Amino acid sequence: VQLQASGGGLVQAGGSLRLSCAASGSIFSDGYMDWYRQAPGKRREWVATITVGGTTNYADSVKGRFTISRDNAKNTVYLQMNSLKFEDTAVYYCKAYSVSYRSDYWGQGTLVTVSS
Repeated sequence: VQLQASGGGLVQAGGSLRLSCAASGSIFSDGYMDWYRQAPGKRREWVATITVGGTTNYADSVKGRFTISRDNAKNTVYLQMNSLKFEDTAVYYCKAYSVSYRSDYWGQGTLVTVSS
């Protein structure tokens, strides 16, 4: 199982970034995909989820600003982040949950830095 996250970078407050996470085909269609983030000195926190059927859910802190989506043809999940705030600065991780194996699989993180 491989998860490859990308798209992080430095952006000014109010700007936008799109993160991508490419997953191996078997895991991508077997459960749901999440984005998490971990800010310096803080615990990792859940950001958003998308199911195989496309149902989405968001943390209150990002609702209305972030959009999670998936491209099944590319086995890729995205996180479009708009109206970024300084407090969105974190390492962002994608996670896949396999229904078949009842297991979580984590990708490596991608750093998002929002300058105020």
